[in-house]
Amino acid sequence: MRNPLTAFSSDSRITIAGREISALSREKTIVLALVIQLIIAGFSSFLVVGLTSLYDPSAEGGEVEVGITGDEQTKLYRVAEETEGVSPNAYEDRQAALEAFENRELNAVLHTRTVQTDSGTRIAVDADVPAESLETTLIIVRLQELLLEFERQERTLRGDALEFSPVEMPEEQDNSDDFTQYFTFTYTILLPLLLFLPPFISGSVVVDSVTEELERGTLELLRVAPVSLTEIVDGKAIGMILIAPLQAILWLGLLGVNGIAVANVGLLLLLVAAVATLTVAIGLFLGLVAGTRQKAQLLYSTLVLLLFGAAAALPEHPASTAALLAVDSPAAITFGHVAGITVVSVVSFALVRQYVNGLDPESL
Repeated sequence: MRNPLTAFSSDSRITIAGREISALSREKTIVLALVIQLIIAGFSSFLVVGLTSLYDPSAEGGEVEVGITGDEQTKLYRVAEETEGVSPNAYEDRQAALEAFENRELNAVLHTRTVQTDSGTRIAVDADVPAESLETTLIIVRLQELLLEFERQERTLRGDALEFSPVEMPEEQDNSDDFTQYFTFTYTILLPLLLFLPPFISGSVVVDSVTEELERGTLELLRVAPVSLTEIVDGKAIGMILIAPLQAILWLGLLGVNGIAVANVGLLLLLVAAVATLTVAIGLFLGLVAGTRQKAQLLYSTLVLLLFGAAAALPEHPASTAALLAVDSPAAITFGHVAGITVVSVVSFALVRQYVNGLDPESL
């Protein structure tokens, strides 16, 4: 016959995890944060239309210095002169332009190439822009405007060579820029916000939970069950790690209802779970070390924000990883980032558990 104490011990992590999740309903700040996320995801289409009117990188002003080289330099240079916010610079070859780019004399380099295909001659443009800087978004928006106008003029010039009309041309749209802003805002700001906010909240809740147990002395009561300190920590962590991807599933579903397609959902949920594991590990450690809620929360918020900011030094920021997965344009580095973040989170949580195993419960 199974020992009741053994049964309780084996299920204690799940019991504590359920207790932690049920306790969220009493946390007004957490409930408010969940409601705000629910509103953002549930009414995303309406919100994005309004918010994109405030998010317009091209409204920042200033000209983007662009170096132009290649086979179709003259044509692209002429179009660039007519494009607002773009200052073109002609270079003899791409290497010279790239040297000027490295010396910060240029904001971007456009190299044009003529490509022979079965259907005729095409113009390919290779763009070099700064990687993950504050001005990158503005530069990309300016280049998009330039290249769209270049494409439009080329289609007009080559239109007389067509023997038939392959498709009916739609009427001229005045809101193409609005669509670009909508697309950019949705996948680079709204989606990462909905995906990364739940892990941040999970870590914050763990900090509150651990410090509350320490301040009230209820941690010792839990151990009378009997439950080891490691099992208590595991239970608190499991609940908060699981709730983050569950929230993400809900938010992604609501985005889908609003007509916002999201690809690679499985990898996105893995990314959310990995980030949640990392933030929960940080929250557990700081909660046990600091001992008081105010001090631990300050340390947690500061450290997580610093880590998120430091992620800009990576080849690809986690927000960019989420955006690339969502639009189904991941590169090898994107998959590498998901795997890397997962490994780091698992190792971090294992180290925290090892730290907890070495603690003397009487000293807490």
